[in-house]
Amino acid sequence: MLSSLKVALSRLWHTSNANHKLSRLLEIETEDFIQRHLFQNPRYASPLRLNRSECKVYSQNGEDGIIEEIFRRIGTTDKFFVEFGVGNGLENNTAYLLVKDWSGLWLEGNHSSVEFIHREFARAIATKQLRVQETFITAENIVSLFEQHAVPDEFDMLSIDIDGNDYHVWKALERYRPRVVVMEYNATFPPPTVWIKKYDPTWMWDGSIGFGASLKAFEQLGAEKGYSLVGCNFAGANAFFVRNDLLDGRFHEPFTAEEHFEPHRSYLHYTSGHERRMHEKY
Repeated sequence: MLSSLKVALSRLWHTSNANHKLSRLLEIETEDFIQRHLFQNPRYASPLRLNRSECKVYSQNGEDGIIEEIFRRIGTTDKFFVEFGVGNGLENNTAYLLVKDWSGLWLEGNHSSVEFIHREFARAIATKQLRVQETFITAENIVSLFEQHAVPDEFDMLSIDIDGNDYHVWKALERYRPRVVVMEYNATFPPPTVWIKKYDPTWMWDGSIGFGASLKAFEQLGAEKGYSLVGCNFAGANAFFVRNDLLDGRFHEPFTAEEHFEPHRSYLHYTSGHERRMHEKY
């Protein structure tokens, strides 16, 4: 029996070791692809483009680096963020900002994710650096949620990723003027296509392509609200908007979907190195 157990453990070890090697090979291939198609690509050579600043700490892809570069150019004011659709807190667009002594509000509709956040970010929550609320976000309730948490009319950054009514929720925030908006866009519909998911306050993402809005639709909505599209991350997931009064020649023009669109490259998503956690600091 002991002999059989040793054989089973040996097979398990070899399988685990093979999986680890395969995972590492995929990371190497992904890193090589990014080097060749992003950092060595003349399309991104302009120093005013954001993509060569991409860096992943807690973000899904290179968003952390882009956000850092945007605020290096325009500066910060209150270092306050709001993000909704944060998952369990360990892979989103604002967790890294907590490390850099920002404060903010997270709104998340998944109960188990919110429970995890309360455990993992207990110190940040206890010190009121981070506020968290479990809630399902709609165009009808988003303003009252902001009022409930005393979100200022102007603050440094808003990030929206709710896999559905993103367009309609941003549109509903009429009086709020964050300096930077990060918005998940639907790269299935390239420019010049204007595609917007029909509003349904009860809708939850079903895994299909029918979510959010196309980049061109967000470009137009941003323009209506006084924002310009200054870039998209290389993986084709998030678009970055800066308020027009802060542009001042700091970003690559023209500020159009045609200029900044990136196709969806979901195959670039991976997490290398040690497991992402926050409890060591917070």
